[in-house]
Amino acid sequence: MRRNTSLLFSVLLASVLVHGQAAQQGTSAKKPLTIEAIFAEGGITGRAPETIKWSPDNKKISFVQRDDSGEHGQLWYVDATTGEKKVLVSEVKLQALAPPLSQIKDEREKERITRYNVALYEWAPDSKHLLFDAQGQLWMYDTENGTAVQFTSNPDPSSDPKFSPDGARLAYLRKHNLYVRPLSGKGEKQLTKDKDENLLDGEVDWVYAEELGARSNYFWSPDGRQIAFLQMDETPVPAYPIVDWLPTRAKLDMEKYPKAGDPNPNVRIGVISSDGGKPKWISLTEQQDTYVPRFGWLRGGLLWAEVLNRTQDAMDLYFVDSRSGRSRKVLTENATDAWINLMDDFRVTDGQLVLKPGDRFIWPSWRDGHTHLYLYSFDKQRPLEGNAKLERQLTQGDFEVLGIDGIDEATGVVYFTCNKDDPRQRQLYSAKLDGSDVKKISGEEGTHESTFSDDGKQYVDNFSAVLTPPRLSTCSAGGPCRPFWDSRSTNDFAIVAPRTLEFHAEEGTKLYGQLLLPPQGANGKVPLIVYVYGGPAGQVVRDEWAGAHDEGLFHQLMAQRGFAVFSVDNRGTPARDRKFQTAIRHQFGALELRDQLAALEQLFQQFPQLDRARVAIWGWSNGGYMTLYAMTHSDMFKAGVSVAPVTDWHDYDSTYTERYLGLPKDNGKGYDESSTTKVAAKLHGALLLVHGTSDDNVHFQNSVQMIQALIDAAKQFRFMTYPGKTHGIGGPADRDHLFHMIEDHFERELK
Repeated sequence: MRRNTSLLFSVLLASVLVHGQAAQQGTSAKKPLTIEAIFAEGGITGRAPETIKWSPDNKKISFVQRDDSGEHGQLWYVDATTGEKKVLVSEVKLQALAPPLSQIKDEREKERITRYNVALYEWAPDSKHLLFDAQGQLWMYDTENGTAVQFTSNPDPSSDPKFSPDGARLAYLRKHNLYVRPLSGKGEKQLTKDKDENLLDGEVDWVYAEELGARSNYFWSPDGRQIAFLQMDETPVPAYPIVDWLPTRAKLDMEKYPKAGDPNPNVRIGVISSDGGKPKWISLTEQQDTYVPRFGWLRGGLLWAEVLNRTQDAMDLYFVDSRSGRSRKVLTENATDAWINLMDDFRVTDGQLVLKPGDRFIWPSWRDGHTHLYLYSFDKQRPLEGNAKLERQLTQGDFEVLGIDGIDEATGVVYFTCNKDDPRQRQLYSAKLDGSDVKKISGEEGTHESTFSDDGKQYVDNFSAVLTPPRLSTCSAGGPCRPFWDSRSTNDFAIVAPRTLEFHAEEGTKLYGQLLLPPQGANGKVPLIVYVYGGPAGQVVRDEWAGAHDEGLFHQLMAQRGFAVFSVDNRGTPARDRKFQTAIRHQFGALELRDQLAALEQLFQQFPQLDRARVAIWGWSNGGYMTLYAMTHSDMFKAGVSVAPVTDWHDYDSTYTERYLGLPKDNGKGYDESSTTKVAAKLHGALLLVHGTSDDNVHFQNSVQMIQALIDAAKQFRFMTYPGKTHGIGGPADRDHLFHMIEDHFERELK
């Protein structure tokens, strides 16, 4: 249930910060929004570029640009020096090499590609060739002569391709095994030869991808002689049935999915010669029930690996001699009364021009109460002979580092995204590895996402703000930026900024909220819709484009229809300090609802035009859970819409749920008190419950159990299911239908 990652897919409310303007603007001269316009392919701002990548020589930024329908597109590049923009692969060729998503009929596969940003293509190390994954068949494309050669033709799909460091060979996965083939011709070699369907060699399973943010589980050594991979044994993991009910003969797929308290996959690291042979298995710890969320190469012959315990409150860093298999624990991170705030930001740096000789790495931690970066060193000649040594804390202060974006080794500078200026913003900062000169790099107030070149000297800036749709620019670190793609103008639409507000929880903690009011001139009391997410994977109140997520523009539409729309980020939501985030440890629902109700009471005091007798609540995923929890633990809400909710946390996956609630055997009370099925008899208000039948994230089972509990309690409600749809309920037709249903529900119950 992560950021990009988890119960969050396509559900965060967009919108937030207003800079200096609180008053709503009149909308009479503007074009009204419609649900059809919001959910049309391309939306109102146009389809953004896909798969933005730097060429290995750091000279080009490539991206796929499609039309609104998604059916027609080209692969473009921008010259990083001149800003010149040219077509790299024409539409005719791209249609075969990177077919549009519309050609994929399997909804789960389509969501996997979009949810985890599966790359359509990869640059070869020579920066002259591209590798395309055409739905399981790999093609090599020569950018100089414009020809494509099919690289694989096996009836079984190949995936996760990676070039060797010298560019002479390609590794990839097929049927859960690892393969290598030279680029010069034939000679495919199967490195691992496991026939058991439960053994995944180098492949990422569902729970590692969703809850640990793992995107690949094998890596070439820097010298190209070995490949390290994680083997996952899913034999003990229970399976959940996902049924496609649309064909005459329904199709059944058994998804390996560990629920809270269930056995997780057994994992171990293997190292195998890239020429073939038997793998060497690495023994890291005597503990059996652990995670290996991250691993990789420090240099040829030397690996690093993180080992996270089952309760996720301690993580060890190991160094491993890949040839002998010998390992040593060099660092331990403990999170007493919390959990490890896992990030993908272990970075090795030699700092050869600015630091004394020796190897170093950057380690993220929230040990001082905030997420910051720390620089460690280790003995370059004898890395397994001693513990890693803390050199210095690189960042500090009352803010959160949200990710490392790049490192310029030549100048000893690390670039990172943080919210130093405002918890609702995302800005690019830099710091020197000697601990000095922390400074802001990005410009405008709002949200910046950066994609750096390998040398750390240039980046692509993806910028938006609450009333500014996305704009992409090429930038030199600390220098000027040149836009190369901009959204369509939204000036014709009546989009307004919400009022930004601050509240306090019962013990004084600051909470950030936002309120979208109907146009001026509305008569009488105004009905209020509360949009909630409320969980550890999602921050709603953000200074980003109001249409960054579909719900943001839908709320603009509802404001035009005479509703006020309100959101507040309660304790337990991300991008705040450790105390704020861990306040929900070992419980779900109660504290979050108290914060929501406290903010609501303060809101009514500030805005007496709001009608406290006509308040609704709605949310998706964790927000769907919070909607059910609120409607069964408070009589504040006259109506609610719960989309794809968890209804009992025994039903959700082990990794996410146990991180916050603990194991069921250790916290039975917390699980029972967080369940909404157990309190169905206390439901207040008119409920609309919605779920997709093929949801492989929050299983359809959750709503089935809630339905039975409501029936047993003699509670009336409305229910809508979307056949074959996954957690995001994607596609214009289904989204139009769903949001019209939500609109109708609020119109009927609040007006």
